[in-house]
Amino acid sequence: MRIDISFLPALAATFMLVFARIGAMMMLLPGFGEANVPVRLRLGIALMLTLIMLPLHRAAYHVDLSSTTAVIVLMVHEIMVGVVLGATARFTLAALSVAGSIIAQQVGLGFVTAVDPTQDQQSVIVANFLTILGIALIFATDTHYLVLAALSDSYTLFSPGELMPSGDVAALATKAFTVAFKIGVQLSAPFIIFGLVFNLGLGMLARMMPQMQVYFVGVPLSILAGFMLLGVVLVAVMGTFLDFFSGVMHQLAPVSGGG
Repeated sequence: MRIDISFLPALAATFMLVFARIGAMMMLLPGFGEANVPVRLRLGIALMLTLIMLPLHRAAYHVDLSSTTAVIVLMVHEIMVGVVLGATARFTLAALSVAGSIIAQQVGLGFVTAVDPTQDQQSVIVANFLTILGIALIFATDTHYLVLAALSDSYTLFSPGELMPSGDVAALATKAFTVAFKIGVQLSAPFIIFGLVFNLGLGMLARMMPQMQVYFVGVPLSILAGFMLLGVVLVAVMGTFLDFFSGVMHQLAPVSGGG
């Protein structure tokens, strides 16, 4: 009996190309690409996803092993697609960081910083709390499956071997960044109003009672009232963020999302 193994080099090259797209995306994905996630765990998840995606999209790759340059160009293209997908999801999560920073400034906690476990760098503690809560809710509500759908549909949006439309990619990145900032400001809108009204009231109180130490009274009161307001609006804030995140993922996965 004769076994034909001539297809193995092309299959191995295709596997590496699929892994390049998935691995690049995995480095930036919220929840998977965080600094405190072990590299071996990320590598294992990327390999498992590659084994799942390879049979589904193997026919999309036309690998010419006789040309090393063509394989390298295709590899770079796959890495760029993965970076675009991961960065879009990362920019979406940044809305919570923007909202947390604005909230901290309005309630008087802008000077309270701690190490962000997701990025391993200093950040305001309110932004850390909202970011970690957002990641937890993404997994708790199974919204992370939309990321996998976007990965599968990326072979329709960005076909292997076809030149990536730089204008569309730039528009996607710009839109993701600007919309994330806008959503972050909208999420913190109640606290912007609270800070404006509260500081205006303190200013009037200082004018009416000059002998009163307004700062020592206002800061603890601002923090207390800010936490109470956060407890009231937290459900609505996180619900709005989940809707925003799902909407972005549905745009990246029009085939799966449309069903």
